[in-house]
Amino acid sequence: MSNYFITGISTDVGKTIASAIITEALEADYWKPIQAGDLDICDTKKVSRLVSNAKSKFHPNSFALQTPMSPHAAAEIDNIQIKLSDIKEPKTKNRLVIEGAGGLLVPINNTQTILDLIQPDYKVIVVSRHYLGSINHTLLTVNLLKEKGFHLSLLYSGNEHPTTEAIISKMTNVPVIGRIEKEPYFDENVVKEYAKLFKPELEKL
Repeated sequence: MSNYFITGISTDVGKTIASAIITEALEADYWKPIQAGDLDICDTKKVSRLVSNAKSKFHPNSFALQTPMSPHAAAEIDNIQIKLSDIKEPKTKNRLVIEGAGGLLVPINNTQTILDLIQPDYKVIVVSRHYLGSINHTLLTVNLLKEKGFHLSLLYSGNEHPTTEAIISKMTNVPVIGRIEKEPYFDENVVKEYAKLFKPELEKL
């Protein structure tokens, strides 16, 4: 079974909504290894509320930190240290959607970053949203993943920006799964519609 790692070019670009849609489309399990802050309305709870199929399971975080900060700093406040060896992929016979925290180079301790969570066989999906500087952030993210040899694709979030997306396409030659529009709201039905839309492309990965 394939595992899909969802990362973003920055924070607040739409990783959690993307993760919910991909989880629904593939009827996969979901896991967020590190949650920093918002524990009462954490990303695992958000995704579980948006996914309506009966097959998906939602696995607990390896680390649930109190403060909405970079994991290394949030862990220091909680007086713990995040060790990569303590982050163990949940056992499942289903496909697994794994949501990162922030971007690839967000530190989890003094020497390792979110990038170190991504295993060589994972299929990496990069969520990109247009803002001033997003071309640079997208190219840096994609090029780093390419250098590491990962199988990757792009998923856009938010309003279309043709010139931004055109240059990213020309300079990366990475397949694009589709776009999650800036919707008035997201609920189970909206997520289900996007899941149907994206499923054919996701199955090709």
